[in-house]
Amino acid sequence: MVGKEALKSILVVDDEVGARESLKMILKGEYQVFLAKNAEEAFQQVDGHIPDVILLDIILPDMDGLRILKKLKQTLPEQIVIMITATKTVKTAVEAMKLGAYDYVTKPFDVDELRLIINRALSTKALKEENQRLWMEVDRNFGFENIVGKSKGMKDIFKVVKQVADTRSTVLIMGESGTGKELISRAIHYHSPRKNHPFVTINCAAIPETLIESELFGHEKGAFTNAIEKKLGRFEAAHEGTLFLDEIGELSLMTQAKILRFLEEKELNRVGGSKTIKVDVRLITATNKDLPQLVKTGQFREDLYYRINVVPIILPPLRERREDIPLLISHFTKKFSEENQKQLKGVSKEALELLLNYEWPGNVRELENLIERVIALTHNEYIQPDELPLPIINQSKANGLKESVLSGQISFSRAEEEFEKEIILDALRKANFIQSHAAEILGISRRILKYKMDKLGIQQQDRIKQYS
Repeated sequence: MVGKEALKSILVVDDEVGARESLKMILKGEYQVFLAKNAEEAFQQVDGHIPDVILLDIILPDMDGLRILKKLKQTLPEQIVIMITATKTVKTAVEAMKLGAYDYVTKPFDVDELRLIINRALSTKALKEENQRLWMEVDRNFGFENIVGKSKGMKDIFKVVKQVADTRSTVLIMGESGTGKELISRAIHYHSPRKNHPFVTINCAAIPETLIESELFGHEKGAFTNAIEKKLGRFEAAHEGTLFLDEIGELSLMTQAKILRFLEEKELNRVGGSKTIKVDVRLITATNKDLPQLVKTGQFREDLYYRINVVPIILPPLRERREDIPLLISHFTKKFSEENQKQLKGVSKEALELLLNYEWPGNVRELENLIERVIALTHNEYIQPDELPLPIINQSKANGLKESVLSGQISFSRAEEEFEKEIILDALRKANFIQSHAAEILGISRRILKYKMDKLGIQQQDRIKQYS
């Protein structure tokens, strides 16, 4: 049996005792039923507990149903109200529906019809709530606040994204892999008038050249071997929405020409088809390549370049906006701590220094993957240096040494010794401190390795923590 707390609630507002009790008997097995004999009691009930559905009689002694409906809708615009009416007041009930009532039932009640109307009303409400939840999820995942950054470069990008979102202009997003090009494209779409329509993506580098035309424009049945049925392409799938073409620089000149034709004429032909199809699509493209250079070498059409480059957005690599790294670490730490049900508070000062000095060739994606991996494995409150991969530790130390030399904090010869020591220690760790194996890794003899270890003061006790 369903627990009482799980039952939906219904408030019956009717001045006739018989009507109230009849409705209570009909509904009490499926719903929590509350009763009110007039407007005053109805408002008292609503103040104490907002019901899922209100069954409201049109004729009441202290206030007519239309006035009650208006007052309810002013404070509770999403409230489901079903009017109760006698046959002679059906016209008034229809007027009530114009004011926001969901439906009406007439006395005497048809029990099956009443249950059907209530079930339909609750289903409609549930669907609205689910849509609201989904849109909140979309806003959280693709809102501007999810594009983390306080650097001047990112602030300038936020400004452009907000300005271009409401337009129909094509956008070209340029940046290294992992800088967040798709995230920017989604933010543009979900803040545009097209947000209720499809957002379709395709990675041009991931589709073989023999299939890319069919993927983009679709094909008719029998257009080629294995075309056993008609298929809509990505352009048609994105009708009235946005199509995001990632890595557009990978497309052949022939496919580029067909995209250019679509942009000029807003129509396409499926592969193997003769019918011209009109499609309304906003195009956003992205690339990690130097398109102007590809234009110069004849690998990318100049006319297409100018058509897609109406609004250019250039995403800086993470190494050029290091002030955003602490913000990103905090953002990803919170995200993955919640997902893994951990109480991680952040990153230690020493680990943060290593992360700030790293060059991040994989950009934000590399940082996100690193934080996810560390959080999945850690049992600490703060991320520690020994939980970071060796490349980050080594590169950070090398960068730190470089800065120390250039700022005059240490001499060049001292930095050289420190760097050499770190390389030897790394080789020893990889070789499990077997010197002959370490020498082989370094490409030197065991005798030379031993000489350098003695010179640099590397002893057996230097078997320090082996970083993963």
